[in-house]
Amino acid sequence: MQFDSISDFLEMGGYGFYVWLSYGVSALLLIILVIASNNQHKVVIERILARQKREKRLRLAAEQQNQQQVQNTSSVNQSEDEIKNINDSNEVSS
Repeated sequence: MQFDSISDFLEMGGYGFYVWLSYGVSALLLIILVIASNNQHKVVIERILARQKREKRLRLAAEQQNQQQVQNTSSVNQSEDEIKNINDSNEVSS
């Protein structure tokens, strides 16, 4: 379809209002979709980072707890060894 002037192009044979309205609504919806997608992407990234921080804190806490248990176990073993040494020396002196 050829148009003789810009006003004929904008009128679209009497259907211009509906044609341009449909283009406008489509463009608006696409813009809203892009904005909503970007916002959702940011939210997902923030949640992932928060989860990674939480997991790191939990991992560090577990490592510290394991280290404390190892230290407690080694000190208990040292105490038991000292008690055995004392008992052995008492048996030798008797």
